[in-house]
Amino acid sequence: MKVVGSAGARRIAILTTDDAILPEIQEWLASSFHTTLLNSWDELQDLLEAVQIAAVVADIETAAGSSEDCLKLLHDLRKLNSDLVLVGLTRSRSKALNLQARRAGLDKLFVAPVAFQELQVFLMQALEDRDLEIQNRVLREEASNRSSFCELIGGSEAMRVVYEAIYNIADSNATVLVRGESGTGKELVARAIVATGSRRNEAFVSVNCAALPETLIEAELFGHERGAFTGADVARPGYIEQAHGGTLFLDEIGTLGLGLQSKLLRVLEQRMVQRIGAKSSKRIDFRLVTATNEDLENAVHTGKFREDLYYRINVVPIMLPPLRERATDIPLLIDHFLRLYCGANNIPLKQVDPEALEILEEYSWPGNVRELENLMQRLVLMAPGPVIKVKNLPQQILYDSTAKQESFLIPDEGISFDDEIAKIEVAYIRASLRRTENNKTAAAKLLGIDRQKMKYLCRKYGIADSG
Repeated sequence: MKVVGSAGARRIAILTTDDAILPEIQEWLASSFHTTLLNSWDELQDLLEAVQIAAVVADIETAAGSSEDCLKLLHDLRKLNSDLVLVGLTRSRSKALNLQARRAGLDKLFVAPVAFQELQVFLMQALEDRDLEIQNRVLREEASNRSSFCELIGGSEAMRVVYEAIYNIADSNATVLVRGESGTGKELVARAIVATGSRRNEAFVSVNCAALPETLIEAELFGHERGAFTGADVARPGYIEQAHGGTLFLDEIGTLGLGLQSKLLRVLEQRMVQRIGAKSSKRIDFRLVTATNEDLENAVHTGKFREDLYYRINVVPIMLPPLRERATDIPLLIDHFLRLYCGANNIPLKQVDPEALEILEEYSWPGNVRELENLMQRLVLMAPGPVIKVKNLPQQILYDSTAKQESFLIPDEGISFDDEIAKIEVAYIRASLRRTENNKTAAAKLLGIDRQKMKYLCRKYGIADSG
């Protein structure tokens, strides 16, 4: 191993046993790069483990046995490090060898006699291009990290607050209450808490309390022993027991009846669960994450939700904003869903026309992210062509957009028609006079009226007459 060239330049490795080319390497490569000369593949492996190398130039006939052996090793190296610039040197003019080199991932294959000045220029340009690729990739990754967290999509300030809250409490065992309107992604928040926490490899049991029939929900949550009731032919653990060691997510917890609320409170206080029909309880270890779109405070006030259970589950509240309060995330979500459903249906990636996107950004989305996802899935399948246009949007969204524009034009309290028309006339008169340097004859011509009407309008609105 021999090092030549400037220590401050980018590092490249030259792998060859051909001493005849060393003077040209010294002249053209060592003058521009921190160059290390190597005689064997083992030396290259040791160097790659010790320092960061930007490029490898390998003499494929002398570097590692046969040309095929060297190309295989270079192919393995390319798979390990896609950022390396790989260059081959050969004395063969075989087209098959050139094809094999491309398949192995080489950026360039130079055929002897090698013009080392040309090799120098190629390396400088290739390294510059690779640096730009790496920089762009880092920027894309940073942008992606800023606009997503686990399965949650959004780069708005409101979502950053949610991400920070998840990150701060992920490793604790604190009970979490996720609040937000239907369709905002409350279960995704629960999954993000699990994915970033210490229980990520343990069970995650998700239960929609509103979806379970009232006659079954107790047995589903707490389990039952054989013969506990008609139809209980075998013993079965409930969802709480299944979450032992992991996380239990109770969505729409506000729909639980008061009786079940009492039993759940007892489980949280004692960390014990008793199946229906069992004579003893089992100790249980789980983290509880709950979610609701209801006003639990009002439910407590009206007696529909136990106050003591409310304080038990509301240890760490996370408020998930509705989509209308984070409209800047809509383009990100649209792009995400288009990629998801175009890929799932083997359809070329579609785009949304700018005018259609503007309408979607202004829509109130009462169904939140779920409504937007369902719409994108439908448009991927139903909108013809590669671009989703205004005419492809649902009539309800178009009507909402039109109604919103009309509300700006005519507010609920109404307007004075004469006053609005007067404002328009004044604006046009003043604009025409500025354009003509207060020449009323020329201004009247611009507006398509005669001079007498121009003079009348100026008097009517108190605009000074200057000729």
